[in-house]
Amino acid sequence: MSFKKLILKIHLWLGLSSGIIVVILGITGCLYAFEEELRPIIHSYYYVDQVKSKKLPVSQIIIIAKEANKAHPEQVMSGFDMFRDKKRTAAVYFYKELDEKAFWYWNLRSSTKVYVDPYTGKVEEIENQNTEFFVVVRMLHQFLFMRYEIGDIITGTATIIFIISLITGLILWWPKNKSAAKQRFWFRWKDTTKWKRKNYDIHNIMGFYFLIFALIIALTGLVWSFKWYDKGIQWALNGGKDSKKEVIESDTTQYTVHKPIDRIYAQINLLHPKAKRHYISNPTENDSLAPIYAFAGYDSSFDNVYINFDQYTGKLIKTSTYQDKDTGQKFRALNYGIHVGSILGFPGKILAFFASLVSASLPITGFLIWWGRRNKKQKK
Repeated sequence: MSFKKLILKIHLWLGLSSGIIVVILGITGCLYAFEEELRPIIHSYYYVDQVKSKKLPVSQIIIIAKEANKAHPEQVMSGFDMFRDKKRTAAVYFYKELDEKAFWYWNLRSSTKVYVDPYTGKVEEIENQNTEFFVVVRMLHQFLFMRYEIGDIITGTATIIFIISLITGLILWWPKNKSAAKQRFWFRWKDTTKWKRKNYDIHNIMGFYFLIFALIIALTGLVWSFKWYDKGIQWALNGGKDSKKEVIESDTTQYTVHKPIDRIYAQINLLHPKAKRHYISNPTENDSLAPIYAFAGYDSSFDNVYINFDQYTGKLIKTSTYQDKDTGQKFRALNYGIHVGSILGFPGKILAFFASLVSASLPITGFLIWWGRRNKKQKK
């Protein structure tokens, strides 16, 4: 068996074995590429009816949200979002861990998001996070609706197979000479060109032009599937050293239900008034040493700021920026932006969309090539 025939066998059977999962990952990747832009369009409750001069205290918004979510007394508040856009509603998060051994993701946890008008206190929506469209898309994309440990391995393994398929596909595509190259760089269809030839050209030519982008999306996606891969990338970028995780704790150890949320929000709003989003987490009752984690999100990932406050006094403990991270941590902070293309702004998202679309089409067009050749041999 020649080298190219061996590569063809590898390319074929790897593609057939992972094709369905790659199609799912590609299509859901397309849907999620513009998630940030589409959410406010689809969900009208992201916006208030009327902007007023003064917002309610955060603590009051949280009380209103808790009252609205009393149908789920088992859930605890995990955090809340406030936005720079004055028209946006505030969002308060609640969750409850259910059966950690459950097979399907919707049996793992119960999660609700309450949207409140920050000016009037009106509850605009109580959103079930287990059924929200983009949450469902992400759970299908990342876990195939399965428990994290199982879904991660399946999607991660399919992604590795897809990466090998891209490399073997490039080897098969590589032309022997210049005349052969002319046929592989662009479509040369005529009125008499049959659909089999068109399908073959779509598979080869589109696969070639989007190969680099598909590889980048696949390689960055593996970070969430395998911890060893995530740690290995950071270790390599740090020159053979593990990234250090600093443990930050509150000064006191006695739990109290009265957390200085308003004081903390006032500080983060004062320090970062131009941030696109302010997120503040809320430690659970059994997490007495944990600080309150706050996040100031900007348009660029390079400008994001992470702040830790004492959960009892509201005192600022530590501020961390992108520049404070080591090389491995910097890559990890940018990984999501690279994966969805947002690191290049809206044009990057468009590029990621088409790369995901082409990736989803490759198993389909490849299967049709194989099926056509198989039927041709049987007829002969």
